[in-house]
Amino acid sequence: MTTIPPATPVPSARLTLPRAGLPAPPSSTSTPEELLAGADRLLGTATASTTGVWPRAVALLLRHALEETLRRYWLARKPQLSYCPPHAQALCLESYADPDTARRWSATWAGLSRACHYHGYELAPTQGELCAWRDDVERVIGALAPPMQ
Repeated sequence: MTTIPPATPVPSARLTLPRAGLPAPPSSTSTPEELLAGADRLLGTATASTTGVWPRAVALLLRHALEETLRRYWLARKPQLSYCPPHAQALCLESYADPDTARRWSATWAGLSRACHYHGYELAPTQGELCAWRDDVERVIGALAPPMQ
Protein backbone atom coordinates (compact mmCIF):
# COMPACT_ATOMS: atom_id res chain seq x y z
CA MET A 1 0.00 0.00 0.00
CA THR A 2 1.34 3.41 -0.99
CA THR A 3 0.85 6.44 1.20
CA ILE A 4 0.68 9.91 -0.21
CA PRO A 5 2.58 12.53 1.75
CA PRO A 6 0.51 15.52 2.89
CA ALA A 7 0.59 18.51 0.61
CA THR A 8 2.57 21.50 1.66
CA PRO A 9 0.46 24.61 2.16
CA VAL A 10 0.48 27.05 -0.70
CA PRO A 11 0.85 30.70 0.24
CA SER A 12 -2.28 32.70 -0.37
CA ALA A 13 -2.35 34.66 -3.60
CA ARG A 14 -4.60 37.21 -1.96
CA LEU A 15 -3.12 40.65 -1.49
CA THR A 16 -3.23 41.69 2.13
CA LEU A 17 -2.71 45.31 3.05
CA PRO A 18 -1.88 46.39 6.57
CA ARG A 19 -4.83 48.20 8.13
CA ALA A 20 -2.80 51.12 9.42
CA GLY A 21 -1.04 51.65 6.10
CA LEU A 22 -4.09 52.02 3.87
CA PRO A 23 -4.08 55.18 1.81
CA ALA A 24 -7.02 57.50 2.20
CA PRO A 25 -9.77 56.90 -0.36
CA PRO A 26 -9.68 59.33 -3.26
CA SER A 27 -11.61 62.45 -2.49
CA SER A 28 -13.28 64.79 -4.87
CA THR A 29 -12.21 68.38 -5.04
CA SER A 30 -15.92 69.29 -5.12
CA THR A 31 -18.62 68.62 -2.59
CA PRO A 32 -21.86 66.96 -3.68
CA GLU A 33 -23.62 70.31 -3.26
CA GLU A 34 -21.11 72.04 -5.57
CA LEU A 35 -21.55 69.32 -8.19
CA LEU A 36 -25.33 69.71 -7.92
CA ALA A 37 -24.97 73.49 -8.35
CA GLY A 38 -22.84 72.92 -11.46
CA ALA A 39 -25.53 70.65 -12.90
CA ASP A 40 -28.12 73.35 -12.13
CA ARG A 41 -26.07 75.94 -14.01
CA LEU A 42 -25.89 73.70 -17.08
CA LEU A 43 -29.59 72.86 -16.88
CA GLY A 44 -30.45 76.54 -16.82
CA THR A 45 -28.05 77.84 -19.44
CA ALA A 46 -28.04 75.45 -22.39
CA THR A 47 -26.79 77.38 -25.43
CA ALA A 48 -26.12 76.65 -29.09
CA SER A 49 -22.46 76.00 -28.27
CA THR A 50 -23.40 73.29 -25.77
CA THR A 51 -26.04 71.59 -27.93
CA GLY A 52 -25.66 67.85 -27.77
CA VAL A 53 -23.12 68.04 -24.94
CA TRP A 54 -24.92 69.53 -21.95
CA PRO A 55 -27.35 66.63 -21.25
CA ARG A 56 -24.52 64.16 -20.75
CA ALA A 57 -22.44 66.71 -18.87
CA VAL A 58 -25.35 67.23 -16.46
CA ALA A 59 -25.74 63.46 -16.09
CA LEU A 60 -22.01 63.10 -15.32
CA LEU A 61 -22.14 65.85 -12.69
CA LEU A 62 -25.22 64.33 -11.06
CA ARG A 63 -23.73 60.83 -11.03
CA HIS A 64 -20.49 62.15 -9.55
CA ALA A 65 -22.49 63.98 -6.86
CA LEU A 66 -24.24 60.70 -5.99
CA GLU A 67 -20.96 58.79 -5.81
CA GLU A 68 -19.28 61.48 -3.72
CA THR A 69 -22.28 61.58 -1.35
CA LEU A 70 -22.03 57.84 -0.84
CA ARG A 71 -18.26 57.95 -0.37
CA ARG A 72 -18.60 60.65 2.29
CA TYR A 73 -21.44 58.72 3.97
CA TRP A 74 -19.24 55.63 4.34
CA LEU A 75 -16.20 57.66 5.34
CA ALA A 76 -18.19 58.98 8.32
CA ARG A 77 -19.78 55.63 9.29
CA LYS A 78 -17.69 52.71 8.02
CA PRO A 79 -14.43 54.05 6.58
CA GLN A 80 -13.36 50.66 5.22
CA LEU A 81 -16.37 50.68 2.85
CA SER A 82 -15.28 53.99 1.33
CA TYR A 83 -12.47 52.08 -0.41
CA CYS A 84 -14.94 49.91 -2.35
CA PRO A 85 -16.40 50.73 -5.77
CA PRO A 86 -19.71 52.64 -5.74
CA HIS A 87 -21.70 49.55 -6.73
CA ALA A 88 -20.38 47.58 -3.74
CA GLN A 89 -21.04 50.54 -1.44
CA ALA A 90 -24.61 50.75 -2.74
CA LEU A 91 -25.21 47.08 -1.99
CA CYS A 92 -24.38 47.72 1.67
CA LEU A 93 -26.40 50.92 1.89
CA GLU A 94 -29.77 49.29 2.55
CA SER A 95 -28.37 47.68 5.71
CA TYR A 96 -27.27 51.04 7.16
CA ALA A 97 -29.55 53.73 5.73
CA ASP A 98 -33.24 54.00 5.01
CA PRO A 99 -34.23 51.32 2.42
CA ASP A 100 -36.08 53.93 0.32
CA THR A 101 -32.96 56.08 0.17
CA ALA A 102 -30.86 53.07 -0.82
CA ARG A 103 -33.29 52.17 -3.60
CA ARG A 104 -33.45 55.78 -4.79
CA TRP A 105 -29.63 55.96 -4.86
CA SER A 106 -29.38 52.75 -6.90
CA ALA A 107 -32.17 53.60 -9.35
CA THR A 108 -30.89 57.14 -9.91
CA TRP A 109 -27.30 56.00 -10.30
CA ALA A 110 -28.32 53.33 -12.83
CA GLY A 111 -30.32 55.83 -14.89
CA LEU A 112 -27.54 58.39 -14.81
CA SER A 113 -24.90 55.81 -15.70
CA ARG A 114 -26.86 54.81 -18.76
CA ALA A 115 -27.38 58.47 -19.70
CA CYS A 116 -23.66 59.23 -19.41
CA HIS A 117 -22.75 56.97 -22.32
CA TYR A 118 -23.24 57.70 -25.98
CA HIS A 119 -25.32 55.19 -27.88
CA GLY A 120 -25.66 55.59 -31.61
CA TYR A 121 -29.26 54.45 -31.52
CA GLU A 122 -30.49 56.40 -28.47
CA LEU A 123 -31.21 60.03 -27.81
CA ALA A 124 -29.55 61.97 -25.03
CA PRO A 125 -31.63 62.35 -21.86
CA THR A 126 -34.29 65.05 -21.99
CA GLN A 127 -34.35 68.08 -19.75
CA GLY A 128 -37.36 66.59 -17.93
CA GLU A 129 -35.48 63.37 -17.18
CA LEU A 130 -32.44 65.30 -16.01
CA CYS A 131 -34.57 67.51 -13.74
CA ALA A 132 -36.20 64.42 -12.19
CA TRP A 133 -32.79 62.84 -11.58
CA ARG A 134 -31.53 66.13 -10.19
CA ASP A 135 -34.38 66.16 -7.64
CA ASP A 136 -33.62 62.55 -6.70
CA VAL A 137 -29.94 63.39 -6.22
CA GLU A 138 -30.85 66.30 -3.97
CA ARG A 139 -33.08 64.02 -1.85
CA VAL A 140 -30.30 61.44 -1.51
CA ILE A 141 -27.76 64.11 -0.56
CA GLY A 142 -30.14 65.34 2.14
CA ALA A 143 -30.88 61.84 3.40
CA LEU A 144 -27.23 60.74 3.58
CA ALA A 145 -25.79 64.00 4.88
CA PRO A 146 -24.05 63.70 8.24
CA PRO A 147 -26.23 64.83 11.15
CA MET A 148 -25.69 68.41 12.28
CA GLN A 149 -24.05 68.70 15.68
